[in-house]
Amino acid sequence: MVLLRTLVLLHLLATAYATQLRARNANLPRPPTVPPVPAPDIAVYHVATGAVLPPLNTTYYFDQLIDRANPQLGTFKQRYWHTWEWYEKGGPIILYTPGEENAEGMTGFLVNRTINGQIAQQEHGATIVIEHRYYGETNPFSDMSDKNLKYHTIQQAIDDLEYFAKTVKLAMPGGDSVGPAEAPWVLVGGSYSGALTSWTMVNKPGLFRAGYATSAVVEAIVGFWEYFEPVRQYMPKNCSADVEAVIAHVDTVLKTGSESQIAQLKDNFGVTELTHVDDVGGALRNNLWDWQSLEPSTGPNATFYQFCDALEVKNGVSAPSSGWGVDHALSAWGGFWQDGYLDNLCGGQSIADCLGTYDPTNPLFTDISVGNDYRSWNWIVCNEVGWFEDAAPVGMPTLVSRLAQPAYDARACSLFFPDTFPAGSSPVPRVAQTNAAYHGWDVHVDRLFFANGKRDPWRGATVSADAHFVPSTPEQPIAVSDGFHGSDLATSNALVDPTVLAVQQQALRAMHGWLQGFEPTKQGYAEEME
Repeated sequence: MVLLRTLVLLHLLATAYATQLRARNANLPRPPTVPPVPAPDIAVYHVATGAVLPPLNTTYYFDQLIDRANPQLGTFKQRYWHTWEWYEKGGPIILYTPGEENAEGMTGFLVNRTINGQIAQQEHGATIVIEHRYYGETNPFSDMSDKNLKYHTIQQAIDDLEYFAKTVKLAMPGGDSVGPAEAPWVLVGGSYSGALTSWTMVNKPGLFRAGYATSAVVEAIVGFWEYFEPVRQYMPKNCSADVEAVIAHVDTVLKTGSESQIAQLKDNFGVTELTHVDDVGGALRNNLWDWQSLEPSTGPNATFYQFCDALEVKNGVSAPSSGWGVDHALSAWGGFWQDGYLDNLCGGQSIADCLGTYDPTNPLFTDISVGNDYRSWNWIVCNEVGWFEDAAPVGMPTLVSRLAQPAYDARACSLFFPDTFPAGSSPVPRVAQTNAAYHGWDVHVDRLFFANGKRDPWRGATVSADAHFVPSTPEQPIAVSDGFHGSDLATSNALVDPTVLAVQQQALRAMHGWLQGFEPTKQGYAEEME
């Protein structure tokens, strides 16, 4: 478990503003847990021939088109990693992208510690991890200014996968003749890249023989208050009762309280530096984001439970399901923040820099360097998907301050990208266009397997959302475990959760049938699409 947390931390917090990323992790469907990375110095052998294969951390480079619609613009280097430990001629090519983060060190997704490797092992296939454009070191330009982000779109990412599959020459024997017309390709993704799997199979019918999409956030939503519903439903009842009570009190004070009452509330949480009341209310979401933070595949991390214990355990006695009430919970919440949580959250930054959202000179908004994956992700958020994690509608229970509304989070788009969204422009992501183009919840694609977890906070944007019923069919199965975000990706999770094991076994059976039906064609997909 410690290794899992360490790996996720290393990859998720790779930018210079790592602590800010945690403090401001709204709108970030963090990729599922990275499985333990095999040591790079451990030899890899082909299981049938015994041949020594390149180390798993061998980095390959593909000349990717900047704009497939305009090849004259040239190419850039796209990184990928590849092994063929179980491959036999005619076997599938399993392609995975971690999506919105640096892919270096993701070699755990090449081996059977993941569903990717399980499919490859079962079907005698080869595996690939490819880095998404504008993340890590895969970037067409030397900086990520607004003008250079022009080609950072969902459609360009989909086109990348198509161009790679159709033209890459893999290092393995026969790797120059395993395109989609000659071998079955399987696209695997989790979270945003799970959605990308669905969107690609909608947009490029026939390119991939099959797909596996876990925790796939297929529906773009501007005000994604549903993010916190699985948290509210599955967290301890006494804790949810007291969080709701505190938030109701916080909103009353911030909206109608006197200056002294507001100052007292800020002092309770140690955030007196925050000059805007919506920043105060919005900052309290951090404890709820901890439900997913750092250990998404195994459930809430220790910090989330420590938070609830701080509110609900008094003198060694746990509160009833109704909680202790607002007076104790408010003081306890403030004590939890000031007894180390706030320092850990902000990592030595000032409170204003860490939790404030009004200063356009904050390095969070001005850093345009390549490798700033948080900036890259917010470009997609602001333009195409939304997913602003805010308060529930009036009349419904909410764990989040009602001062946190989509307009509050969308305002940051003008700070990140002032040339694209001038100050005062009220940015609204083009979610209707995204859902129309890639079908969102209404996806109907043969040989696409969806896997979800009941406790996943992102479930409301998946095909297992409460708000929209999507039937499970033999050709588009939907399997739901008791797990969290991408629980079914890691092989190890099946050892502790039989419902995750059941999902993995169902997926492997489906993949076997779908891949057995593949027949190479002389006039394959590549020629037909020309």
